[in-house]
Amino acid sequence: MSDRLESYDFELPPELIAQEPARVRDASRLMVLDRATEGCQHARFSGLPGCLRAGDLLVLNDTAVRQARLFGRKAGTHGRVEALLLAPEGGGRWRSLVRGAGRPGTSVEFAGGTIRATVAGVDESGEAIIEFDDPDGGERATAAAGYPPLPPYIRRREDEAKRRRRSDRSRYQTVFARRPASVAAPTAGLHFTGRLFERLARAGVQMAFVTLDVGPGTFRPIRSDNLAEHRLEPEHAEISPETNAAIAAARARGGRVVAVGTTVTRTLETFADGRGGVTAQRGPAGLFIRPGHRFQVVDALITNFHLPKSSLLVLASAFAGRERLLAAYAEAIGMQYRFYSFGDAMLIV
Repeated sequence: MSDRLESYDFELPPELIAQEPARVRDASRLMVLDRATEGCQHARFSGLPGCLRAGDLLVLNDTAVRQARLFGRKAGTHGRVEALLLAPEGGGRWRSLVRGAGRPGTSVEFAGGTIRATVAGVDESGEAIIEFDDPDGGERATAAAGYPPLPPYIRRREDEAKRRRRSDRSRYQTVFARRPASVAAPTAGLHFTGRLFERLARAGVQMAFVTLDVGPGTFRPIRSDNLAEHRLEPEHAEISPETNAAIAAARARGGRVVAVGTTVTRTLETFADGRGGVTAQRGPAGLFIRPGHRFQVVDALITNFHLPKSSLLVLASAFAGRERLLAAYAEAIGMQYRFYSFGDAMLIV
């Protein structure tokens, strides 16, 4: 067990950073890491039903991605501006990340000049407050001219983003997404299809849902070399009574709780009841899971391959064991697996 950030580093060839999703969602590759044997098997995600057991419960995050990336222009100069709307603050004000707008007081235009806003301020973290001229300006801007907030390692210039807007909107969204409130997709869920859900059901695998609205805190870099000093920005999460009951039923029948993604893992472990289940509630989830954490709810984890030195990699290491996980990553690199949001997946059992 290591609490030093440098222990969670690895080298990844840039060509393995997936720029596009697999042609078919469940055609992505799947590495199965067995913690008991420390062995890895290799499959396709479409083979997931054969990797699980009848009675297992898949828990997925049903949050939807808000089309929060906006391209605009400075009023008057027409200089390019790019904004990522993070969260509404009320009264037409949005907490945002902005590039190209310059100093506070700059006026910007979106949607061909039909929607106007002002950069009201910038805080010490670099986040800005954008104030739209009317209270629903942010919602109108994302509806009329919003793009998927793809991570920066997926390279889309403005012209390419516009050309690929429809396909990126579809593929950077799970097929079961419900409420648009996140600025990043729960990417482990991107591999699922309606047909795969049908096959899982026939195999006796059940499904339940939680909601965690993914914010920028999930992906902020860890600033301290001592993991014990890192704090995650809390994100809104919800567990319904139905999911609470589904987890209790899985426990009663001897099934495993299989978390689909790190966001689900954090939600379940945040609201663990100390008896292998969860409490049905809504509230902030800010639990930073690192090696040494005792998992109370999650028995298996489906996740993508994560960035070096990220809180997501640290969480996966806490579940699988750091050395075991990094050895699996090295094997994945050698076998040309595709990494990060549009990349391949891993099942840790």
